Amino acid sequence: MPSLRIIGNGRAGGSLAVALADAGWTVDGPLDRDADPGPAADGVDLLVLAVPDGSLADVAAAVRPVEATVVAHLSGAAGLDVLAPHRLRASVHPLVSMPDPVVGAGRLRGAWFAVAGEPPAVDVARTLVDGLGGRPLVVADADRATYHATAAVASNHLVALLGQVERLAASIGLPLEPFLDLAAGSLDNVRVSDPATALTGPAARGDEATLAAHLAALPADERAAYEALMVEARRLAGRASIGGERDGGAL
Repeated sequence: MPSLRIIGNGRAGGSLAVALADAGWTVDGPLDRDADPGPAADGVDLLVLAVPDGSLADVAAAVRPVEATVVAHLSGAAGLDVLAPHRLRASVHPLVSMPDPVVGAGRLRGAWFAVAGEPPAVDVARTLVDGLGGRPLVVADADRATYHATAAVASNHLVALLGQVERLAASIGLPLEPFLDLAAGSLDNVRVSDPATALTGPAARGDEATLAAHLAALPADERAAYEALMVEARRLAGRASIGGERDGGAL
């Protein structure tokens, strides 16, 4: 397997180092921000930059190019241009959240990875994915922003929405946990069918009276988010506003 070095000892770099070490790889690093990045590409097949997006170009430029070394980043949004002046460039974005290296390492095993690059660089990147039992997604540079926005909606926006659930539940003296179970069931429904089929509730069945009652009951500072997603639920159900009837499920 390729020799590997990682620059960046944050959650992503730490998670990758633990996961690959567990998979039998010899990992040099992760190197912290005080280490000299100049010789980091020396003597390895793959150098992974696990640093914030805003630092990628500067860190890549500070690394002395080595003709045979593939330089890759873990960013979901950045293209390959930030890795100039290196000849062999790739990106390997793990489609998981990594709150700490131990949890992150577990989630990296078998995860989806957005992979980009030209041969032979992308082949080395795929070896990393294969080493973790991962599943590759090919994402072109031109599609990176849309891809990353999709990931943000699936992860960050979902967490923000559950923050609203927690606030609303607390306002009537209820814990978050029962609603997390409800949310998990809805995700399971989407996994076995599709979002449109999995949609239940008043927007799915065109129950505008209940939707209006919800809005009236909510605190003023919670209405905008509810209303925006109510519009999206109607859109998913195939009705722009009021009208139509279909079985909206038990909820």
